[in-house]
This record gives sequence, structure tokens and C-alpha cells, in this order.
Amino acid sequence: MKALLRITSALLVLGAALTLPLSGNAQRLSREKTVVGYISDNHCGLKHMGGMESDKACVLMCVATGKFVLADRDHKRVYQLDKVGQDKAREFAGQKVRITGRVTGKTIRVIAIEAA
Repeated sequence: MKALLRITSALLVLGAALTLPLSGNAQRLSREKTVVGYISDNHCGLKHMGGMESDKACVLMCVATGKFVLADRDHKRVYQLDKVGQDKAREFAGQKVRITGRVTGKTIRVIAIEAA
């Protein structure tokens, strides 16, 4: 009887030890989010100034003294992009994109950017 109790206790401890690391990964994955919007700049945000030949031209001109952002026009939100996002955003300037990353407030820690 004592041997059965020891085995049962050992299995419970082992089961708990195996599930704790998995729950941490599930939490980390659940914080990752995909947001769709347009690569813009922090000067223009949701709307670019008129008179430019394209949104891309406006973004590239304005980002010379600013930073890239993600403009979610559907929800009227502007997200700041981390350093990785700044590096990846240039090739998508003015385009509709899908960004996967960790969203904290109004900042995205970018994992990937792809055309939408």
C-alpha cells in the first residue's frame, strides 16, 4: 500500500514538473498577435499629406526625420515598432502589411512583417 502511494505521489510530481514548462510556452504564444495595417511614419500616422506621388514616397520622406509605425486604419490606432520592426519596415513603406509580434500598449515587438 505504501509503495502504491509513493508511486502515485511520484507520478503526480512528475506530471506537474512536465506541465509547468508547457504552460509558460502557451502563455508566450498567446501574447503574440498579428495586426494588419499600413507601414506609415510617426509624422503622418493614419493619413498622409496630399500632393505626394504615393504613400510610399511620403513615408520615405517623413521617416528621414522620424520612425516607421503601423497605422491600423480600421481601428484608428497607430503602433510604434521596435528596432527590429524599424529595420524590416523600410521595404514595405506605404504598403498594407500583416505584422506578427508581441503587442504591449501601443508598441509592437516585431517578429515578422509580410505583405497583406
